[in-house]
Amino acid sequence: MASLPPSRSGVEFATDISSYLDFVLALFLAFGIAFEVPVAIILLCWTGATDVQSLKAKRPYIVVAAFVIGMLLTPPDIISQTLLAIPMCLLFEVGLFFARFYTKPEEKEETEQE
Repeated sequence: MASLPPSRSGVEFATDISSYLDFVLALFLAFGIAFEVPVAIILLCWTGATDVQSLKAKRPYIVVAAFVIGMLLTPPDIISQTLLAIPMCLLFEVGLFFARFYTKPEEKEETEQE
């Protein structure tokens, strides 16, 4: 590891390991929660709390919510926010895709009759 030359103005290069660990653990937690989105969508559709069509209708609000969650859980820069929000949007779409297979049986019969 390269060492920095001594400073004449009295400023020292010192990393704060606790703030770095707080940052890393917050990002791990944020991405861990983000990757649970498909499971949550499938469970909501499977229990009948919502259906795929209503989630598709609310897609623009979900995208905005993903960026707001990215804003709250990441450091204050647009790159971190986007790096969390884009996977959340993609995982929402994955959850919608698989939720079609896990809808309640009576809902499947109603949609087939219509």
